[in-house]
Amino acid sequence: MSVELREITSETLGAIIGLTVAPRQRRFVAPNAVSLAQALFSDEAWYRGVWRGDDPVGFVMLEDETMRKNPPSEPEIGLWRLMVDRGHQARGIGRAIVEQVAAMALARGFSHLHTSYVVAKGGPEGFYRSLGFEPTGKIVDDEVVAALALGDTA
Repeated sequence: MSVELREITSETLGAIIGLTVAPRQRRFVAPNAVSLAQALFSDEAWYRGVWRGDDPVGFVMLEDETMRKNPPSEPEIGLWRLMVDRGHQARGIGRAIVEQVAAMALARGFSHLHTSYVVAKGGPEGFYRSLGFEPTGKIVDDEVVAALALGDTA
């Protein structure tokens, strides 16, 4: 699956905001407009629109602690938001996004990529576990924190 992570511009903003997940998934991921608004006020937010050819198909946002004004001595990087439009799901796009983000994080010297998820029927736990994310034992805001050891990704 070939996808490209692209900067969002004034010309592509509407297309990214217009992407939606299936109704049953809405409780697991914020709308892209909300994510982009949060990114405006978060120094550590790194985000991209996801394209497959000429079609916008998703959105990804990371929390990269190295981008903070005062980064911690041992910064982490985490998958803050991941969404694939409902019309493009079950085609390997989510996996391709995570693989690209993991490769980028590894190239930048990180040893793990973190994420968190709600444990519930229809939630993303199975997807993340299939990629190699393992629960860390931490719970933040009622979400399980999981980590992917980088270098172990395919």
